Amino acid sequence: MDKTIVTAAITGAIHTPSMSPYLPLTGNQIIEEILAVHEAGGAIAHVHVRNEESGLPNADQDIFRRIGEEVKRHCDIIICFTTGGRLGEPVENRVRVVSTLHPELASLNAGSLNFALFHIADRVNEWKQSWEKGYLEATEDFIFPNTFRTMREFLTIFRGNNTKPEFEIYDVGMVNNLAYLIKAGHADEPVHLQFVMGILGGIPATCDNLIFLLNTAQKALGRFTWSVCAAGRAQFPMCTQALLLGGHVRVGLEDNLYLEKGVMAKSNAEQVSKIIRIIRELGGEPAAPDEARAILGLKGLDKVNY
Repeated sequence: MDKTIVTAAITGAIHTPSMSPYLPLTGNQIIEEILAVHEAGGAIAHVHVRNEESGLPNADQDIFRRIGEEVKRHCDIIICFTTGGRLGEPVENRVRVVSTLHPELASLNAGSLNFALFHIADRVNEWKQSWEKGYLEATEDFIFPNTFRTMREFLTIFRGNNTKPEFEIYDVGMVNNLAYLIKAGHADEPVHLQFVMGILGGIPATCDNLIFLLNTAQKALGRFTWSVCAAGRAQFPMCTQALLLGGHVRVGLEDNLYLEKGVMAKSNAEQVSKIIRIIRELGGEPAAPDEARAILGLKGLDKVNY
């Protein structure tokens, strides 16, 4: 691979304000983080949004638009908007960002799973916001719904707006789901995969499992590009393995709050700088945004609606 695409997942819907003072919560903070990621060499920013006052993840379309417009004014980074939203977000709200903003790239979850965060609530001694503890604990009895009907309907909207899906693959069965969607004519090759590893309810973040995922995709799918992200301490080891296997990588505070053992990341850009150093030490180079657009076959920033 000539160039490696580096994605930064800016804030996500997993971590809560009490877990890190560096987690961006407001629209302006998210904008600042994206611009810093671009400056550090990242090609894609994966964007969730949150309530401006409480930091509760949501799908506020006005904040999505403000982020897109302001970032576009300053740089050419690719924005991959989430269609996952917060845990429990109504399905119809999740895909609205594609219908309204017509982005180049947006996430599309390739199946349902037990998306569990309840086990991390015990690690927090003091809560900054009243919603945090209950939000996490409720996931003991939560299924993140992405049915075949949902995926088909989402893909119709993606295709109608010429938005490329980034398929989030949390477990190996989701590769099979995607193979069906391609065969049925709902998804277009080449597809782009994000192997999401280490979530309780999904596939564990191990070297053997990444090879298993990649081998399964190579046997089940046609043309595809792929990237890896991993939760917590597995982030940099799994991304490094992805580099050795010829894949792209995702870092960011959505997935991991630390830069190294015992050292919190003060920004997404710190993590981007670290993975780019590793890329270069392995003889590679990070892709610029326009190079990433060419690799992924995106429509271009001039064709978005923000």
